Amino acid sequence: MSEEKINFYAENDFQFGDESRFESWLRQVVTSEGKKTGEISFIFCDDEYLLKINKEYLDHDTYTDIISFDNSLGNILNGDIFISTERVAENAISYEVSFEEELKRVMVHGVLHFCGYTDKSTAEKEVMREKEEEKMKMFHVEQ
Repeated sequence: MSEEKINFYAENDFQFGDESRFESWLRQVVTSEGKKTGEISFIFCDDEYLLKINKEYLDHDTYTDIISFDNSLGNILNGDIFISTERVAENAISYEVSFEEELKRVMVHGVLHFCGYTDKSTAEKEVMREKEEEKMKMFHVEQ
């Protein structure tokens, strides 16, 4: 049985704020999808770190904000979610939202992939965006 754990690591100088609040929210997200939390690790990094992973594992030579490696077993979610904090910061400016808001969107996006949502087609992207919005609202609900 895998351990129920959400980890936060940084490969750059990113300082993650209130880990316990984010962990509680992410557990709620997982539960709301009828899944269980196994071990999920968020690894915050810079663009170059994520570009290297993108080239090495996905054969893509492009910058991205997130790459997730899903190791889920049935309804137990396990995996690693790599997030470029540089990309999140730039996207926050582009989308005219706060860094924290964009970070939450990217984090929940990774978890939703583990729940089985994809974003290849236009229709799938629409469903993913709706789910992101729905789950982000859960963050503001007091426990």
